[in-house]
Amino acid sequence: MWQQPQQPQHQPPPQQPPYQQPGGGQPGGPGPWQQQPQQPQQPLGGHTAQLPGHFGPVTDDERTWSLMAYVGQFLVSAIAPAVVYVGKARSPFARKHAVQGLNMSLAAIAVWFVFGLLSLAVELLIWVPLLFTAVVMFFLVYAGRAANRGEFRRVPSAVAWPLLKK
Repeated sequence: MWQQPQQPQHQPPPQQPPYQQPGGGQPGGPGPWQQQPQQPQQPLGGHTAQLPGHFGPVTDDERTWSLMAYVGQFLVSAIAPAVVYVGKARSPFARKHAVQGLNMSLAAIAVWFVFGLLSLAVELLIWVPLLFTAVVMFFLVYAGRAANRGEFRRVPSAVAWPLLKK
């Protein structure tokens, strides 16, 4: 009878204790089961640098308010980011998202107003606010996802006109 060749069994490498210090097995030295306290390492220069767009720890409340500055625009347009701007004025994270959301909605309102009037003369121009609205909706989702993760993603100034300052 024909037999298949035996496959060698894979054995994981032996694991070492996670905190083994040099001299761990010698008398008087720390054993492999003893953890030595570690000093926090500081970056070069001795100070921590703040990353651009980083606000430190962001609470769930701030993330929720920031998300509503974008998602609320699907229902009530510029009212949602205005409420967030007024309601969370002391939170730099929520305020920055609210200002960006408000700039996006004010730009969309202006485009609809101007091109809505111009489309009365040239009907083809009605496509401009429709396409602009599609782009705004894409960036509302883009920025809203970042706000939900506790991050800030800048929307291009062609979509969020810098009318209000952060």
